[in-house]
Amino acid sequence: MAEKPAVERVKTRVGTLKEMNRYPIKSFAGERLSSSRLETYGLYGDRSHAFIDETKEGWDSFITARQIPAMLGYKAKLQDDAGFEKGTAAASGFPEVTVTSPDNRELAWNEQLLAEIQSHTRTTLSMRRYAPETPDLLGADASSVLIVTDALLGKLEAMWGKPLDARRFRANMIVALAGDAPDEGSWIGKRLQLGSAELHVDGHCERCSMITLDPDTLERDMSLLKKVNQELHLCFGLYASVTKAGHVRAGDELFLLTDA
Repeated sequence: MAEKPAVERVKTRVGTLKEMNRYPIKSFAGERLSSSRLETYGLYGDRSHAFIDETKEGWDSFITARQIPAMLGYKAKLQDDAGFEKGTAAASGFPEVTVTSPDNRELAWNEQLLAEIQSHTRTTLSMRRYAPETPDLLGADASSVLIVTDALLGKLEAMWGKPLDARRFRANMIVALAGDAPDEGSWIGKRLQLGSAELHVDGHCERCSMITLDPDTLERDMSLLKKVNQELHLCFGLYASVTKAGHVRAGDELFLLTDA
């Protein structure tokens, strides 16, 4: 029996990876990356640490800035930059995390940090640290990667009528959309290539009150969520799953893949 010919793939450039962000501790501020491994769960080390309410199960067990807005004032960074960028970090455990507090104290992932976050809530908290081999999304919400385009950010800024800080949306990837690229909403259900990795675009990201918090002052402005609801039906950004692990760098071109 003759072998079926390989399906030829058409690559259409839709943009460039403008910015890449990782959040080692769920709901803490994160760090900007120049390059990283993209694993099946997302960027290496993303949401590898989380605060948990042990009385709840699944996604509801995660403690986030919805309950404790002050969490956004803490910045988390993985210490082993060289290891994760080259993809050679130990599989037995993620590197240690360094945390910078709102008043610029250096903290670690330990009981001192737990006590400090615990002081903001009556809910009894515990700490969870995932391993690289965990066969799941670690502490991510719905899919491996969250993508936002600069075009959509500009559109919402014009709608809102105020300067819009992209950090409000906690995207892993901000893409500079190519001028002739199809609208990002049309990517849903399709495949993307970035660097040596490939992704599947799963759907829109439905937004919540997290975006109402200013990332610097932590002041809340509910008018942003209201505008996203009125104009965009609460959808802002795209969730994508990693179908092929690989290495990605800021500046890499993003391609939409279709069968010829």
